[in-house]
Amino acid sequence: MPRVKRGPKRAASRKKTLEKASGYFLTKSKLHRSAQEAVEKAGRYAFIGRRRKKRDFRALWIQRINAACRQAEMSYSRFMDGLKKAGIELNRKILADLAATDAAAFNELVAKAKAALG
Repeated sequence: MPRVKRGPKRAASRKKTLEKASGYFLTKSKLHRSAQEAVEKAGRYAFIGRRRKKRDFRALWIQRINAACRQAEMSYSRFMDGLKKAGIELNRKILADLAATDAAAFNELVAKAKAALG
């Protein structure tokens, strides 16, 4: 078999890895093998983090809605059930924003939810 050295392509690949690892601690930013492992691990954490962020924001929105509902003397679950029965389709992100910035509008929604529950 002929001998293959992979000159420019390998050099470019290593350079790319080391650029991604710039700023990492000690050899992780200087030696290719350490940098490669660190970059792969960082990629796994980033992948997990992108999914985790969605979960964390949904939990935050629910906490904000629940806090506003409790001030209006209603539980979160009863509020969401009342909105569904009233035919109001607002997502949790919008509801949390209303709860934080526009208390009057949120209180109207609570009133409509209470009316729908009967």
